[in-house]
Amino acid sequence: MARKRTSARSRLAEWLARRQPERITEGLWQELRADLADVSEDRLRHLLRESGLPLDPLVEGVRQDNFELLERTLLALAREYQSALESGDRERAMLCRRQVIQAKDRARWVIRSARTSPQKKADKQEMLLWMLTWLENPGVFADWLRLRKPVWEASQRAPEAPSES
Repeated sequence: MARKRTSARSRLAEWLARRQPERITEGLWQELRADLADVSEDRLRHLLRESGLPLDPLVEGVRQDNFELLERTLLALAREYQSALESGDRERAMLCRRQVIQAKDRARWVIRSARTSPQKKADKQEMLLWMLTWLENPGVFADWLRLRKPVWEASQRAPEAPSES
């Protein structure tokens, strides 16, 4: 009788139980990718996020669950990017950019989907703007976001309906 293949979730749980990491560093991420090579990078990243363990910025990637997570992860990647540039590590800087480019592509895919609600499309459009701005100039992203957020938040408040007198 053929042995049933175990799920990626249970294989990850076994790996985490065996290793008992306090944090998923980039080194552990590489080991995990090798040990669970048949699991897609996106799926593995998603399962790690669900685990609740702290993740290094290049492991966590860009989170688009909500604007707070998007802000936190883009700012963390901007710091990693800047640090890589300062140390002359162009390959690491490009890894940071690749994370944001992949997230941008996912946001565009959601926007184009006929099944996406108008509200989610509007949210993804704003998220896309944040990612495009990051890609244009990661070094000024934090300052740009500090200026952009109040404008965006004001646009989210529903205008009062005119009263009939």
